[in-house]
Amino acid sequence: MVSEAARPVVTTRPDDTGLGARIDGSAIGDSIYRWMTTAFALGIPILLLFIAIEIGAAAWPALKAFGFGFLTSSDWDPPHNIFGAAPAIYGTIVSSFIALLIATPLALGVAIFLSEFAPSWLRQPVAFLVDLLAAIPSVVYGLWGIFVLQPLLRDHVMPLLSAIPLLGQTPLFEGPAYGPSMLSAGLILAIMVLPFISAVSREVLMAVPRSQREAALALGATKWEMISDAVVPYARSGIIGGIILGLGRALGETMAVTMLIGNVHKISASLLAPGYTMASLIANEFAEATGDLHLSALMAVGAVLFVVTLIVNGLARWLVWRVSREGQS
Repeated sequence: MVSEAARPVVTTRPDDTGLGARIDGSAIGDSIYRWMTTAFALGIPILLLFIAIEIGAAAWPALKAFGFGFLTSSDWDPPHNIFGAAPAIYGTIVSSFIALLIATPLALGVAIFLSEFAPSWLRQPVAFLVDLLAAIPSVVYGLWGIFVLQPLLRDHVMPLLSAIPLLGQTPLFEGPAYGPSMLSAGLILAIMVLPFISAVSREVLMAVPRSQREAALALGATKWEMISDAVVPYARSGIIGGIILGLGRALGETMAVTMLIGNVHKISASLLAPGYTMASLIANEFAEATGDLHLSALMAVGAVLFVVTLIVNGLARWLVWRVSREGQS
């Protein structure tokens, strides 16, 4: 028998087994993957910058011709090259405010129910159905609004609002009930932004540490006191971020609002009167605009909407990120 000491020692270099080659190839693959993902990530802000440059260049002739008065004037006369975006800006703000006023309490109620009260077997189906509202095309919302919502408002809700002694005498509910109105546009927007606010609010509520709830209950708080005094205040920044994210969705909605708002270029205090938004103005007139100044005015409206939407969505993302970071720390 050959002793252990007499046996030859066979040494294997890494290159003989291919391990070194595999490591080197893996390093090359990682480098390629890292550079590709970096390029893709940088492509998004670069694309956004190109869009901003193109919109700004197209909008500059109108902004140069009308100055700040473009944002404050109510005149819109394409044959005479007179343009003012104030009614569209006003309609965008009012319709979005109506949407948030209606959608926020409903969305928060749904989020609190799903995160705090709903049993596990019910939580996922209800959350799925609420989130499914975001997947419905806006043109379907518009058609539903024309054939269901507007007749309901025109025949029942608007006359009732006008007949209420104190409410009907206010400027908000004066005038005849046409159907196409700022109110109907706000209601359809409320339905469309509800799933966004609900989804974000639900996530930030579920991100609240369990110790926060247990501490409130240990001090003798009821279930509702625990939610209102411990959970919701802790997630306030994220909830506000979800609301602002819904606002960004409402500001940019086009098709459903165009089908329901009436598309009248004037400022009216009554919610029963038709109006305009920046998105619906662009959708209605861009294909028919022939003059260079008319096209530039529409692009200027788009530039205003672009800047406002970027600011609103950036603020919402920052607030949601802030509450998520607080929940992890």
